[in-house]
Amino acid sequence: MSDQLPEKRKETLPARAEHTPLYTLCRGLFGLLFHTITPVRFYGTEVLERINAPYILISNHKSAVDPFALAVPTKRYEIRFIGKRELTGNKLVEWAVKQLHMIPVSRHATDMGAMRACMQVLREGQVLGIFPEGTRHLPELMQTVESGAAMIALRAGVPIIPAYIDGRIAPFRKTRVYFGQPMEIADLKAQGMSSDTIHLLCDRIRDTFYAMRDAANQGKIAKKQR
Repeated sequence: MSDQLPEKRKETLPARAEHTPLYTLCRGLFGLLFHTITPVRFYGTEVLERINAPYILISNHKSAVDPFALAVPTKRYEIRFIGKRELTGNKLVEWAVKQLHMIPVSRHATDMGAMRACMQVLREGQVLGIFPEGTRHLPELMQTVESGAAMIALRAGVPIIPAYIDGRIAPFRKTRVYFGQPMEIADLKAQGMSSDTIHLLCDRIRDTFYAMRDAANQGKIAKKQR
């Protein structure tokens, strides 16, 4: 299977508008919160200013507001996050998550519709947001790395930007978010997509986050950008 974005196909979903009022409002409100009662400090954001979409933004997952912690410093684009389908349980919530560009996915089954939607996001030159752990209730960092993230990355052939959230975001508790450089995966893409390369990329994602965590703990990551 090709490791580049496939040609546009009829079954892909229709394109969504680049900007929505709700996304803009939420990004502004959480930006204010992150500077006041829920302090979040961002590091390495120059990579977000420099890189052009399409690309995949991956992050560990600790709290329900993690998507906003990634959206606030990503000023050039509105991120299309993958989220659990259960969030679309009623009409009002379904409308809200659609305005926030969420791609609903079934967590306990192979969801080819969601996979096609993710590929279309990248084909349209947007940013795809993925939490590879699949849930925010794991005791260890990247204890589980879902194969779907690796599969999309290998198939799309776009840059992967890792973001490490150092702790759970909560009121009156300072949290740091670190953005890393694009991951090196050219060697895996050259081998093509297979179960072996998917497994190797999952391991590389895990190792990347361990390295970011260790660097953050040792104070070796660049000073605050925002």
